[in-house]
Amino acid sequence: MKILVTGATGQLGSKVVEALLAAVPAENLAVSVRDTEKASDLRSRGVDVRHGDFDDPASLDKAFAGVDRLLIVSTQGDNETRIRQHLAAVSAAERAGVGFIAYTSATNAQESSLFLVPVHRATEEAIRKTGIPYSFLRNNWYIENEIGTIQGVLAGAPLVTSAGAGKVGWASRGDYAQAAANVLAGNGHENTVYELSGALITHEDLAAVLSTVLDREVPIQQVDDETYAKIMAGAGVPEPVVPILVAIQSAIRDGVLELESSDLQTLLGRPVTPLSKAIEEIVNGLKS
Repeated sequence: MKILVTGATGQLGSKVVEALLAAVPAENLAVSVRDTEKASDLRSRGVDVRHGDFDDPASLDKAFAGVDRLLIVSTQGDNETRIRQHLAAVSAAERAGVGFIAYTSATNAQESSLFLVPVHRATEEAIRKTGIPYSFLRNNWYIENEIGTIQGVLAGAPLVTSAGAGKVGWASRGDYAQAAANVLAGNGHENTVYELSGALITHEDLAAVLSTVLDREVPIQQVDDETYAKIMAGAGVPEPVVPILVAIQSAIRDGVLELESSDLQTLLGRPVTPLSKAIEEIVNGLKS
């Protein structure tokens, strides 16, 4: 059985590969990357490193050849570009005769109003149309997305949010990666949809967790979207990124990530890593 992971040198893909290497022989594992030199360490460990560029469908045909199980890790960029890239990958998988596709999607992808979701909705629909057995891994939110916030808190700033009492299912990227690896290496996951999430908490709860980790009170500053945008701009966030951050805060406030599910724990076969532990690792990394 040959398992292939796309985006294997990225933040999530690299962790999926490490989890797979602990579960399957290296000769059963392949990766698709744009720059094969960046995956030289994986090649030295016996992983089949292949060139694959989502903007070059012909390269994907070669990368996906002979693959039994495929993980398509969602790309970065604007929605139009991502949809084009994802559909190219799905089409290549179909041409290559891939037997199973796992895809890193987003919470409640078929119904959510989150501005990022059209990409995932289109990709899920394209995968379903192929008739290839699939598993949609709908990741809620990475706690690592809050590194900028944590850096600000470490510098003495309050935790600033315009998300109000909206709840988020933060979990570590490592847990999401392990869940994906377990699906790829396991059995019985054909035509499944997993809503993967940590415990649902508010930003006020997040501030409390940070307070525990840092052993000091972390104040929270609840503001409106306009004020939030001004604070982010003042903190040096690039101008094009500010509206994205505001849209995320607004979406959280509207409850788009508030979907209760124990699927992540089920796939892990253990409790989700405590948020305090995940944040402690982030803090230690920032301080080192």
